[in-house]
Amino acid sequence: VQLQASGGGLVQAGASLRLSCAASGRTFSSYSMGWFRQAPGKEREFVSVISWTTDSTDYADSVKGRFTISRDNAKNTVYLQMNSLKPEDTAVYYCAMASLPKKFTVRRNDYAYWGQGTQVTVSS
Repeated sequence: VQLQASGGGLVQAGASLRLSCAASGRTFSSYSMGWFRQAPGKEREFVSVISWTTDSTDYADSVKGRFTISRDNAKNTVYLQMNSLKPEDTAVYYCAMASLPKKFTVRRNDYAYWGQGTQVTVSS
């Protein structure tokens, strides 16, 4: 399984970014996909998850109302639209695929496959 994340960058506070993650090597449409992030000196934390059917999503409280997760099963790609970015959103963002099919989870340990990470830096 390969996950390739892209779309990070350096932006000012209040700006928007859209992250993408292309997956290969597994039946994409059977697995929940998540986004996590890790800031310097901190543990990797949950950001958002979307179910394999797209009908269920969840968000960390810190990003609710600002971030939107989506997926296109025909393109094997998951997205994270990030609006109203804040300096505290600065981190390396990782996409991840759940270990088990048809399991909706926010737990980091339930994800077996991870992308390489894409840096998001928000200046004040």
